[in-house]
Formats: sequence, structure tokens, C-alpha cells
Amino acid sequence: MRRRGVTVLLGAVITALLSIGVLAAPIPYVVLGPGPTVDTLGRQDDKEVIQISGQETSTSAGQLRLTTVGVQPDVKLLSAIAGWFSSDEAVVPYELIYPPGQTQQQVEERNAEDFAASQTSAETAALRELGYPVEVVVKNVTAGGPSEGTLKVGDVITSVDDKPVPVANTLTDLIRARPAGTSLKIGYTRDRTPATATIVSAATDNNPPRIGVEIEQRQPHPFELKIDLGDIGGPSAGLMFALGIIDKVRSEDLTGGKIIAGTGTINDLGEVGPIGGIPQKLVGAKNAGAKYFLVPAGNCEEAVRNAQPGLPMARVGTLDEALAALDTIRAGGQPTKC
Repeated sequence: MRRRGVTVLLGAVITALLSIGVLAAPIPYVVLGPGPTVDTLGRQDDKEVIQISGQETSTSAGQLRLTTVGVQPDVKLLSAIAGWFSSDEAVVPYELIYPPGQTQQQVEERNAEDFAASQTSAETAALRELGYPVEVVVKNVTAGGPSEGTLKVGDVITSVDDKPVPVANTLTDLIRARPAGTSLKIGYTRDRTPATATIVSAATDNNPPRIGVEIEQRQPHPFELKIDLGDIGGPSAGLMFALGIIDKVRSEDLTGGKIIAGTGTINDLGEVGPIGGIPQKLVGAKNAGAKYFLVPAGNCEEAVRNAQPGLPMARVGTLDEALAALDTIRAGGQPTKC
């Protein structure tokens, strides 16, 4: 059929659908589009996004922009058709964003919790990079448990079988990696004096092995740190928050005067994880004037398929790799590409 004939036929179909209101009917899909980007080094709603008090901070000439995805939940057929033909948007089934049995409010509340957790992990990872290590401190010793009479409240656990314990989750993983009844060499400090003890792990009621202590994670540092940014959900801003904290505390300008955008979850150890919505985030970064985009290693394949002209992408799997990429960009080189 000739192109003119197709156009006429399509127009006739759309006209017919409009006449019966089909295009205005809701459908079980959502439209994803580029969301706002935020400079973690700047201000939002007249407040600094990253607030540091008790220490002098530096000012950068460039920007470190986190990226987001906009979600249109109440979609009509006409909007879906427009989204299907748009290079900037994606139309996905409703249940991919709002799982069955969960309301939009419940999903938004969970996203807010993930966002808060991402801030905490970003702070932990950044402070470790800045030279403020985590202390895994004994908060309570279980009466009758394996550690009673050996460990005390306030002890800082530093190793298990000579393997370091940089964060609290590592201690749990190392203990659970061996079966209950294993003799474990626990390194700790008490009143700043290092010591070791042998503790036999135990398990009750089919629970994982444990050594009978309740722990908490502390990270002493000589300044106050707060991230203040509302109306954004999910964990994907962690990497850019961590970089923003480091940039503000260190005297060097990580940006080199450029607008650098990126995304990625981050954990306490500084490991960067993949996220969703990478195509829309790349569009948002390009629209914000970004000159480089930091891509989680796990998103590289998808990012390459959705590359934006004039927006180079750097592959990062850890906070250290992200910092190395920024060093290379400042020096005029090419960081590791996706």
C-alpha cells in the first residue's frame, strides 16, 4: 500500500477510535520519561543538597548531577501511543512499576525508604574514602551465648579468622559462611588495645550461625553531614551523593569544571549497583548539558543500546572506579567506556 494510503487509513482508524472514546480510556500501562536532574553540589528549594557543618568545604566549578525517571501512572491509550512512538519515553506494563497487591502509595513509601537508605550508604562509603573507617561495635552480649564472658559491650570487632571486618554486614557474612559449631578467631579492640579470642558459633531454631552479640555501626568523623532532598525516590542516587560528599570535603574539584551526570546504587563498601530507567536517565542528562555520564557496570549493555549523541559514557563498578574516571576526565583522557 502506498504511504499516502497508509496515512489516510491510520487517520481514519484514529478518528473512529476518538469517536467512541477509546483513546481516552485508561489502560494497564505506565509511561516512563526523563525525570529531573539535580546537582548534588548545588542547591534545591533554596537549600544545599549536601550540608556539611563543622568543617570548611570547597566549591566546584562544575556539577555532579543525579538523574531520575519520571513515571506517568494513569495512562490513556492516546498517551501510550505517543509514548510508543517517542524515542525519549517507554511504555511498560503497570505491574512492573506497581506490583500486584501494592498500592501506588505503598510503592512510593518503599521508594522513599530506599532513597533514605541510599543516602546513608552514600555517607558511609564517602566517609570511608575520606579516611573515616567504620567501627563495628558490640552493643549487647547475649546472656548464655557464645560470646558471654569473652566480648564486652563497647568492643570493636575488627576481623574474623584474620579477614578484616570493614562494615557490619561483613561480620555477619563471615560468621554465616561457616557452619554452626565452628571455632572462629575473632579480632577486636578494647580500650584501643587489640586482642583476639576464639569463639564457637552456634545456631538455634534453624537460624543462621551467630556468636551471640548485637552490633552497631559507628563512623566517627569531626563534622556534621546531612543530605536534604525531597520528592525523589529509589536507591539510584547513591553514587552521585557519595561523589558530591567527597567533592565538598576535599579541596580538589572532582568535576574539572564540567557537568558530570550519573546514576547507580551504592553500598557501605562503595560497590556500585545497576538501576532501572537508564534510557530515560541518559536523555535527562543530555538535556541538562552533561558532558559525561557515569554508568553502573551492570547497565552498560543497555546504556550502549540507548546511547545519546555527544554524551560519552564511563563504566564504573565501584566508588574508586568512579573517582578514577573523574580523574581521567579532568586530565583530558578517556575513562573506561561501556
